[in-house]
Amino acid sequence: MNIRLIVALLAVAASGLVSCSARTSDASEASVCCGTPACGKGDTITVGAARTDLYAPMLKGKRVALLSNHTGLVGNRHTLDVMLDAGIDVTTIFSPEHGFRGNADAGEHVGSGVDAQTGIPIASLYDGKSRKPSKSTMDKFDVIVVDIQDVGLRYYTYYITMLRLMNAAAEHGKGFIVLDRPNPNGMTVDGPILDMTLKSGVGALPIPVVHGMTLGELALMINGEGWLDGGRHLDSLEVVPVDGYTHNTRYELPVAPSPNLRSMRAIYLYPSTCYFEATDVSLGRGTDMPFEVYGHPRMTNRSFSFTPRSMPGAKNPPQMGKECHGVDLQSCNIDSVISRGVDLSYLIDAYRDLGGGDSFFTSFFEKLIGNRKIRRMIIEGKSADEIRATWAEDVENFRKQRRPYLIYPE
Repeated sequence: MNIRLIVALLAVAASGLVSCSARTSDASEASVCCGTPACGKGDTITVGAARTDLYAPMLKGKRVALLSNHTGLVGNRHTLDVMLDAGIDVTTIFSPEHGFRGNADAGEHVGSGVDAQTGIPIASLYDGKSRKPSKSTMDKFDVIVVDIQDVGLRYYTYYITMLRLMNAAAEHGKGFIVLDRPNPNGMTVDGPILDMTLKSGVGALPIPVVHGMTLGELALMINGEGWLDGGRHLDSLEVVPVDGYTHNTRYELPVAPSPNLRSMRAIYLYPSTCYFEATDVSLGRGTDMPFEVYGHPRMTNRSFSFTPRSMPGAKNPPQMGKECHGVDLQSCNIDSVISRGVDLSYLIDAYRDLGGGDSFFTSFFEKLIGNRKIRRMIIEGKSADEIRATWAEDVENFRKQRRPYLIYPE
């Protein structure tokens, strides 16, 4: 790793000295207002992609592959356009789950193609074939640049795409740069550490469900902990940090990171409601409130109801066309939701309402939760707080393990 460069970047981040030349002519295009009490109304942060004075010199004379999607924005401009305007030679685009434009369903295969605006080839890493770039693709560039908005959860697949590209870069001797972005769940570390015998496409590292790290910090940890395939390490890994961010910043995303995370409340509830994906209970896919409600046709004792429909981003949602009775979480206090971390009480509530039993869960549950014991504890009648206590020590140990890789104050 280029330690001197990392240290220099951290010094810049700490000083807050970002020259106007690093921004577009309209400063609002380079910074995002947090606009929340926890951040301070009017406070701004500047994402790594806006800091061209830091990363353009690194890329001078190099062929670049960009991993990004619709979240790679600097104001209302895509990072790809910002890079091209800065004279950076982008030869390849990598696209993750949901595609380069971010409109594909969860898990839907996305084909490769060409970016219509620039003519640059797009190599999909989510096409259902190989999620590892071919040698012929790797030969087309010298360095991989990552700019994508993650939400800080172990089963959210953007970090796994980054991990695969880190493995490819280490194998082929390519440079790797992360243009960092805030983690909207960066204030929280919670949930069981992944049992690596359950490693899958929704869990690839021994980290908690909510790890609290930015992609830049996580990349440093992956490299530093020897988590790349075969014990490889990247010889050149750099992070262009966010200016003005701490792990307590309540950062509001300027664009939905994926089709069904449409609000900040949904993003904060996601660590607790995603487990319904491993049941036949609807969590609101096919409605205007995914991850903010849950229900089932047989939960008839509930006054709230909704009916999932086919729509973009949810073409065939669970319980489509059926009236589901359940719980509306849209009025939940956000501070309370955040403080609860991974809260299994919603899952346990539906489990008990529907009569319990092992058949309530599919085998996907273990992959999502990353632990083989939790299903049994729910069946045995343990409370959400009792279950949460079982991973508390592991979370504290992970906090210590990740500390050397943190870029931003906790």
